Amino acid sequence: MAERLGKYTIILNSHPSVTGFAAVVGKTEGEGPLKDEFDFVFEDDTLGEASFEKAESALQKEAVTRALSKAGKTPDEVDFSLAGDLLNQCIGSSFGLRSLNMPFIGLYGACSTMALSLGLASMLVDCGAARVAVASTSSHFCSAERQFRLPLEYGGQRTPTSQRTATAAGASVVEKKQSGKPAVDAVTIGRITDLGIKDANNMGAAMAPAAANTIADTSSSPSDFDMILTGDLGKVGSRLLCELLQKDRGIDIESVHADCGLLLYDIEKQDVHAGGSGCGCGASVLNSYIMRRLESGELSRVLFVATGALMSPTSSLQGESIPSIAHAVLLSKPT
Repeated sequence: MAERLGKYTIILNSHPSVTGFAAVVGKTEGEGPLKDEFDFVFEDDTLGEASFEKAESALQKEAVTRALSKAGKTPDEVDFSLAGDLLNQCIGSSFGLRSLNMPFIGLYGACSTMALSLGLASMLVDCGAARVAVASTSSHFCSAERQFRLPLEYGGQRTPTSQRTATAAGASVVEKKQSGKPAVDAVTIGRITDLGIKDANNMGAAMAPAAANTIADTSSSPSDFDMILTGDLGKVGSRLLCELLQKDRGIDIESVHADCGLLLYDIEKQDVHAGGSGCGCGASVLNSYIMRRLESGELSRVLFVATGALMSPTSSLQGESIPSIAHAVLLSKPT
């Protein structure tokens, strides 16, 4: 039975297992440092679809289908599918998964959605409400740029603090504890944090304070983990996160911190400015590079802290600041 550690962290004493995981990405992501880690790299970012939004839906369906296959499960065996994305009304998820006929829980956590969906799926399995749950999310560079910034046809120049929204999707299948499979040990649900950042081209600065709060809320020490992995703070946000924790809380995470937005791309060779972002950024890195190293025992304990900017085009046009969130999931190697 689950129990609380401090005010915000939930310990999952049954240690649900991630029995299947998959990550699929677009062409640019497939040219990065992790190119050999992904289940599939699509050379055509349209995936043969008529729009970028439809391509994103196809991307997420592909990740979920592959994760289920690796877990030895069919969609009919899934008790809950938990998913979300960046598009209006989360159509990347609902349209992508509609043909699989799984009980669906739509989530919006922006780029924190992989941690949110995986955390909730694990809680459902831990309490016995689900035998099989699937957590997934996706993003697409072209659909995100069109919705949140400017159409690609406009040819606008990006600022040095901007990040590339990953064309990627990831999925995890969660079941009761199984030997040889990575486990979910704890979940920390984040608090909305807003320090007044309004620049939609500086997501790292907007989200770093939320990540700092959540890491502190775990009631843990950096030495408890092999890695504290943030979802998509990029170069700017990662630096700010380390500074905020050190100066405000006396917590030094630099020796164990890594960021999916800096792992996914080679920021010196690829035109991604401050790194990667988007729901698919953290989802693809977690469900490939990280899960494989947990499964092999190369990594023992990873705190996955996915961050999200809870903004919309409407709120930005109305001059609102960017409230952010960070959810954390503690993963451990098989026992």
